[in-house]
Amino acid sequence: MSTTPPREALTDDTRPATTESTQDDGAFGWLRALGPRGRRAFAGAFGGYALDSYDYFTLPLSMVALSAYFGLNSGQTGLFTTVTLVVSAVGGALAGVLADRVGRVRALMVTVITYAVFTVACGFAPNYETLLVFRALQGLGFGGEWAVGAILVAEYASAKNRGRTLGAIQSSWAVGWGLAVIVYTLVFSVAGDDLAWRIMFWTGALPALLVIWLRRSVHDAPEAAAAREQSSDKGSFTAIFKPGLLRITLFAGLLSTGVQGGYYTLATWVPTYLKSERDLSVVGTGGYLTFLISGAFIGYLTGGYLTDKLGRRRNIWLFALLSALCILAYANIPSGANTLLLVLGFPLGFCMSAIFSGFGSYLSELYPTAVRGTGQGFTYNTGRAVGAVFPTTVGFLADSWGVGGALVFGAIGYGIAALALLGLPETRGKELA
Repeated sequence: MSTTPPREALTDDTRPATTESTQDDGAFGWLRALGPRGRRAFAGAFGGYALDSYDYFTLPLSMVALSAYFGLNSGQTGLFTTVTLVVSAVGGALAGVLADRVGRVRALMVTVITYAVFTVACGFAPNYETLLVFRALQGLGFGGEWAVGAILVAEYASAKNRGRTLGAIQSSWAVGWGLAVIVYTLVFSVAGDDLAWRIMFWTGALPALLVIWLRRSVHDAPEAAAAREQSSDKGSFTAIFKPGLLRITLFAGLLSTGVQGGYYTLATWVPTYLKSERDLSVVGTGGYLTFLISGAFIGYLTGGYLTDKLGRRRNIWLFALLSALCILAYANIPSGANTLLLVLGFPLGFCMSAIFSGFGSYLSELYPTAVRGTGQGFTYNTGRAVGAVFPTTVGFLADSWGVGGALVFGAIGYGIAALALLGLPETRGKELA
């Protein structure tokens, strides 16, 4: 499948929106300015990331049932997240190189197929060891999807509105998360725990439908594809460690580590915290997570808007501070004050998601076209792998500190992210093609 239309076929609708125009005005001007091909790319990346999120959350939501079924301790369940995130670094780096060499859309399809196949396989696992292997392999696709989809859309978006465009893509994570909670609530209410966790994984086959549509309808941004093809460094992994990009790669990796260390600590352990330490039922846990996820969805959209208005670095600094404060407040709510727990879920979800909104635009702008996939895939997913230390640490400390007490390690991650920004430039307004 060709993902790049002929150069002579380019029109105002098919070329990337790299200049400001009246199309950019209004609440949804950023979407109109993408043009028909750009909007299809947006839909493909949005759907891919939403289903990526759905497949990811099948595990955290099923964690209590899995622990009982296989007789696992907190350290063993924490290892599920660790292997997923560590292997995702490999998958993300490979997907980034693939995106630079064969195109964004083809690489996107590969990542979606990979995470879907191995999520379904998890539902057939006969023992803990097999499930751990399948979950690790799921991480190969999980690691690459976001970076590839974000680049695909970033190369269509205008410099003026790239932040909010990619923030809207990022909001699909909350959509997939919310869908997973709805399915979890239904499945665990109807089926026994021993079967329900398997059904959750089997529903991960949904992304296969998206791949069919991607193949028929979505294309790479023509001008960016042409620029990539003309470079001799196309998809070169060593290029992102050369003197001109080495500093960017190191500090962008550290930034990703801090933000994702904080985020995945919460994403992994909040469902367990609500059920095991706050004694909420399946339906009750779903209700509390609704507030958290609603805050996350609005946070992604708000953060996307602010990253264009304040700049990439200021937006991340602001929400790193607010996220750390929210974690400390959430983890120290007195027992019995579950109403306050419910209320604080919204700002917690809002802040920890708003900080992510600038990532798609920021990492895309830090690298040249020829190695944009390689650089973004490597730094974002290295952050996932190293950041996996945080939820694992919580798992091993949960038996002595309690899950709520151990959650404070997430705040440390956000502090690391704030420090990493000292080594990175501001890129707001940068043209990509």
